[in-house]
Amino acid sequence: MRTLAFALLLFAFATSASAEKADREKEIQVLADRLTADDAKREAVYDGNVIVTQGTLRVVASRIVVREDAEGYRSFVATGGPVTFRQKRDKTEDWIEGEAQRAEFDDRSDLLKLITQARLKSAQGEITGELISYDRGRDFFQVTGGAPGTAASAGSRVKATIVPPKKGAEANKAAPPVELKPDRAPGTGG
Repeated sequence: MRTLAFALLLFAFATSASAEKADREKEIQVLADRLTADDAKREAVYDGNVIVTQGTLRVVASRIVVREDAEGYRSFVATGGPVTFRQKRDKTEDWIEGEAQRAEFDDRSDLLKLITQARLKSAQGEITGELISYDRGRDFFQVTGGAPGTAASAGSRVKATIVPPKKGAEANKAAPPVELKPDRAPGTGG
């Protein structure tokens, strides 16, 4: 079950295509109100105020379910009101932030889905829709205005806001560093 517990890391890194690579070498901390692990079912359920941190990465959800198939592939389903994540992008001072009511990642297909009120934001811009799907293997994004498996309803739209790159002296100015503070939760010693 240790494998499933630490497999949560894969889900977290799936959230950002250009995540801070140094984060992969950092310690993982998972805080939750409850952890239920069933080796026979190959399932781990983190429930209640789930916070996952590793380096600059932070994922917050109400519940995260990790399942492993017979071949060792894992799937992750995070739910919450909403599921949120934030991570520094690699080789830049930019951060990527995202949220949705549900996030799913399948490491067999290398597919991430942000479902219902989905949003991704960075200094480069912001994109919103009902479904944001990212195929990491093909480096391919798709955003739809309708719920998964349904046609977009009238008035349901995708919105993309693109921020033009800064030029000259502004481009060389680094943003002030963001101070990261450790999570403090009752009973964690933190």
